[in-house]
Amino acid sequence: MNTPNTRKFLNKSSPPSMFTLICLAAIGALALNMHLPSLPAMAVTFGVSYSVTTLSISLFLGMNAVFQIFVGPLSDRYGRRPIVLGSLFIFCLCSVGCILATNFEFFLICRIFQAVVVAGLVISRAAVRDSYHQDQAASILGYVTMGMAIFPLIGPALGGVLEVKFGWIASFWVLLGVGIFIFLLTYFDMGETNRQKTASMTEQFHAYPELLKSRRFWGYSLTAAFSAGAYYAYLGGAAYVGRELFGLSPDVLGLYIAVPTIGYVVGNGLSGRFSMSFGIDKMILVGAVVTVFGMTTCLFLFLSTNPIPISFFGCVCIMGLGNGLVIPNSNAGMMSVRPKLAGSASGLGGALNTGGGAVIATGTAAVLIPGTGALTLILIMLGTSIASIFTITYAIMRTKKLEMNNHPK
Repeated sequence: MNTPNTRKFLNKSSPPSMFTLICLAAIGALALNMHLPSLPAMAVTFGVSYSVTTLSISLFLGMNAVFQIFVGPLSDRYGRRPIVLGSLFIFCLCSVGCILATNFEFFLICRIFQAVVVAGLVISRAAVRDSYHQDQAASILGYVTMGMAIFPLIGPALGGVLEVKFGWIASFWVLLGVGIFIFLLTYFDMGETNRQKTASMTEQFHAYPELLKSRRFWGYSLTAAFSAGAYYAYLGGAAYVGRELFGLSPDVLGLYIAVPTIGYVVGNGLSGRFSMSFGIDKMILVGAVVTVFGMTTCLFLFLSTNPIPISFFGCVCIMGLGNGLVIPNSNAGMMSVRPKLAGSASGLGGALNTGGGAVIATGTAAVLIPGTGALTLILIMLGTSIASIFTITYAIMRTKKLEMNNHPK
């Protein structure tokens, strides 16, 4: 195992610095949500409905899930460094395509293939797991995720301001610039961390059944998926609720959309600080309870008071706090089931996460028609949050049973 002391900034022979890990993990989140305040404006530009523009979210997430299935095994077989550099190069090309698109169909194709940048998230997690044991990895991932949350925090706000000043296409110019910067940063700073490359891709895909047969892997993966599912539902409906229910302008809406990320940053900071002390299972369970509390409070306020923006976005911020506790610890858990398959576990677990997120975001956008208000969205977010409590409880019970039986799986 490596230690932080072995890391040297801008040295291609050493593991990536914390800054590089944060950037790799963050660019996908920035690409996902930066244009959210501009969805109504994009609908006008391309002459399509709002629900159609949300395909730029749901299909991005869907392809994101597909890529994760392959990114993990590829990085276990060929190494972390070449896979992440290749994905960043493709992301930059697709960003150019989004900028030059003259119709929504071509834009959507380029947008879908931007999702290859998810390799940065998968490989940053795997690189951490290459270097640290389970609880320490959870702590490091907490700090990485806390740092990366700055990007999606400023993304919607910046996207809203850019739309007002320069039009929605400016967001994709910024994504192109960020992509080029992170490509160069990774090239000069990320050494190879995978010291146990597998012999063949066949061997890697044979590992999937081994992971899928592990009940603990399913417990951690589904917990992450359900917890994040509440956020993906939010992504599918936040712009609609902000514009239609509260009448917010793009720049103000961008600020409100970013509010939940503040809670996420705090939650990740707490994960970084306490995961090693309390263990990942306790941290996940507490986080799941916090998400349910946030959305239950939101439901109560909407049913008993006159809805205002802060009553919705503020409660979602509490949900973000819970997600900040759940997600980095769940990711560390799923990758620790089979440490030698950290890349595959990160990719497969991430695919389950974002694949479910794509379905949830699409379904949310589909049911948010004029007159529905925010109640439907709140109920979806609450339901997925409750499900995360059941799945982590199962994972904890399974872990205790295996410890009693001294069973490796």
